[in-house]
Amino acid sequence: MERNMSDLDRLIRGVLIAPVAVALAWIVGWTTVAGIVLLVVAFVMLGTALLGFCPLYALLRIHTNARAQA
Repeated sequence: MERNMSDLDRLIRGVLIAPVAVALAWIVGWTTVAGIVLLVVAFVMLGTALLGFCPLYALLRIHTNARAQA
C-alpha cells in the first residue's frame, strides 16, 4: 500500500475530524443511529490517518502526497 495522503491531510483527519466526530457521537448518544455512524466515521478517519492511505483516494486516483506524484 503506497501512501496517498499528505501529512497535513493525515493531521486534519486524526487530530480534528476524528475527535469532533466522537464528541458529536457523545452529544447525540452513543447508541443512536447518528451516534453509531459518527463513531464509524471517526474510526475510518483515524485508521486512514494512521496508515496514510485512503481507499477512496486510490479509487479516484487522488494523491495529496506530493512525493507520490514525483
